[in-house]
Amino acid sequence: MKKVLIAVFALTVVVACKKEVGKPVPNEIDSLAQTKTDSAGAVQTHADKEAVLKQTNDEVLKALKAKDYTTFTSFIHPEKGVRFSMYAFVNMKEDKHFSKADFERYQPTKTLFTWGAHDGSGDPYKATINDYLSKWVFSKDFTTSQYSLNKFIGGGNSLNNLKEIYPKDDFTENYIKGTEKSGNMDWKTVRFVFEEFQGKYYLVAVVNDQWTV
Repeated sequence: MKKVLIAVFALTVVVACKKEVGKPVPNEIDSLAQTKTDSAGAVQTHADKEAVLKQTNDEVLKALKAKDYTTFTSFIHPEKGVRFSMYAFVNMKEDKHFSKADFERYQPTKTLFTWGAHDGSGDPYKATINDYLSKWVFSKDFTTSQYSLNKFIGGGNSLNNLKEIYPKDDFTENYIKGTEKSGNMDWKTVRFVFEEFQGKYYLVAVVNDQWTV
């Protein structure tokens, strides 16, 4: 009788062990699945963000080319407004800054604003909003330019502090290379700094850059 009981007990132990070995561990499996999902989701989100920024960048350029300043105004950050820098160095004290409301108010008018100083001469550059946008910001057809996201293409001898001023924001660059006739020194670029607000990207800065003396 004892031998029978011992045999039954041993068989029970073996079966139980086999079940335990084959039993999945829910926590580990769920964790692995979650990691894969999060990773794929992050990649998808990053790709979507790049596509949205490229599209927004192109829409801003198209509005500038068409001199459609009503559409351009719609891209200005509702709370932070927009800052314009004539050259690569962003001067928080002297660069012209508009709230969205002020931009909408003055854009149709002939009001002159001082946007900065010309490189070399140091003479102040005064112009209406429309003239500044058409003659300085969009001085070349940037719809045909070389595009980059969060990377600088153009660069001269002027200090570029964009990343220091806007460390958490995304920026696009639209670069037109120089000509051989001018020793490639007549390159120009315009950079747009975007910040997300309520699920949409808005302009907080427009920074032009070119060769300076």
